[in-house]
Amino acid sequence: MSKKYDGAWLDRMYNNREMVPAYADHLRRWAADSAEAMRTQPRELDVRYGGGPNEHLDIFPAAQADAPVLFFIHGGYWRALDKRDHSFVAPPFTREGVCVVIPNYALCPAVTVPEITMQMVRALAWTWRNIGKHGGDPGRITVAGHSAGGQLAAMMLACLWPVHAAGLPADLVKGALAISGLHDLEPVMHTPFLQPSLHLTPAQVRQASPARLPPPAQGTLYTVTGGDESEEFLRQNRLIRDAWGGERVPVCEALPGLNHFSVLESLVEPGQRLNGLALQLLRA
Repeated sequence: MSKKYDGAWLDRMYNNREMVPAYADHLRRWAADSAEAMRTQPRELDVRYGGGPNEHLDIFPAAQADAPVLFFIHGGYWRALDKRDHSFVAPPFTREGVCVVIPNYALCPAVTVPEITMQMVRALAWTWRNIGKHGGDPGRITVAGHSAGGQLAAMMLACLWPVHAAGLPADLVKGALAISGLHDLEPVMHTPFLQPSLHLTPAQVRQASPARLPPPAQGTLYTVTGGDESEEFLRQNRLIRDAWGGERVPVCEALPGLNHFSVLESLVEPGQRLNGLALQLLRA
């Protein structure tokens, strides 16, 4: 059997909790920092963007009107975690004059990965139509996502918005930031610890793998991963640049010394490369 479809090897490559023994410390820190953000930040919680399961989002408005918008999509392999675990993303950006939106989505196996992708399409369409009432500028939306959220962020840049709904601009998403993103789902479909909950099919892999889609006609994707992540996550990071080209993906980096969890924490640390890349997209 080729290494590509060797189940034990794929489990090693994609099981980030096994690769990072201290992962629970990271998740506890996220929970504590998120609880603090919920206590201290102006916020509007559980705003409905649709009528389906988990179709609600949290808004952390900026102090001033017409703020650029950061739409942050959490990870968890499409089967775990929640927006409330990621409120910690908001404060460093609201301090910079950014309006932050953190959506929820239904989790596998109750839904499929393409269905989650369409939930994020609906959430972003809602954001474009409504964020002006919450101080955000619908003409300046940047999407960022971590891990499974990185796949979803890239998919949002590739979305044909006017096809989804009349009146939506083709460039609804100006920029996207994929952090440790999964850009080709074929190996994930063959990963034993994931497939029993994801139930991916070859057709779904074709539908929901950004690297298998044509490059977007507009917009900018920055793709990053932790330098200490598995060789598969490093390959997935390079893959989207190879597929979409350097003009569409001008930044493709592995950040030294960071693992799958600490790389997300660097997003919210002023002065860190990832925080600077996010601000660069927001201010473009």
